[in-house]
Amino acid sequence: MYAIVEISGHQYKVAENDVIYVDKQKAEADKKISLDKVLLTSDGKGKVKVGTPTLEKAKVNAKVVDHVKGDKLIVFKKKRRKGYQVRRGHRRHLTRLLIEKITA
Repeated sequence: MYAIVEISGHQYKVAENDVIYVDKQKAEADKKISLDKVLLTSDGKGKVKVGTPTLEKAKVNAKVVDHVKGDKLIVFKKKRRKGYQVRRGHRRHLTRLLIEKITA
């Protein structure tokens, strides 16, 4: 069974016991959260329920494992023949979620 959920404006395909990385959430580590914006569910045997835009009574229960920083992204700017070079980078703050249960 899998579901497509919307978290912070992004859509993720999740199944039970999956670990996903999403934008940082306000919940603390080892807390349980409920994701209510379920867009689609499937039982894995071909039966698919699609919401308009979301499914009512469908929930995904997840546990916040911890908060981490993502990989470093390098932003390099250069203007040729001007001697201008700037190298900057940043790391996104992410939350690791463990999907525990999908209820349709």
